[in-house]
Amino acid sequence: IKDIIACGKLGDLIEFSYPIGFSHWGVYVGTGRVVHFAVADENELQRRFRVHILEKVFPSCGSILLGRTKIHHEHLTHVPVPKGAQIKISNGCHHYPASSVTDMRWRLNALLGEVLDYNLLSQNCEHFATFVRYGVAVCNQVGS
Repeated sequence: IKDIIACGKLGDLIEFSYPIGFSHWGVYVGTGRVVHFAVADENELQRRFRVHILEKVFPSCGSILLGRTKIHHEHLTHVPVPKGAQIKISNGCHHYPASSVTDMRWRLNALLGEVLDYNLLSQNCEHFATFVRYGVAVCNQVGS
């Protein structure tokens, strides 16, 4: 995380590589902060169900099973990832030219706070991150 904070630039793709073989993705925005898919706003009953049931049965992905996600802004150290996850800048995985910082900032601002339907195959965290960086939503984890 220290390397990301020291070297990261707005629009860098941040990959949270899970030990079980898949990754969570976000977009670096500076000062140790990332914009990414997070759990959508939920009431207390929904939160308890997610924390005490879904995340116990599916520790790395219980929250995505709820089907809703919110574009969220937080510090890298607050992104909930499983123990042993590697966190790194991964700009070279998608083979598209980066958009201008102005375009990336515009996309981030337009989407921040939005609640979206989550779809593993067509609208997941990697689709979001690559759309912000490249203007094209792609996901190497599930094929595009």
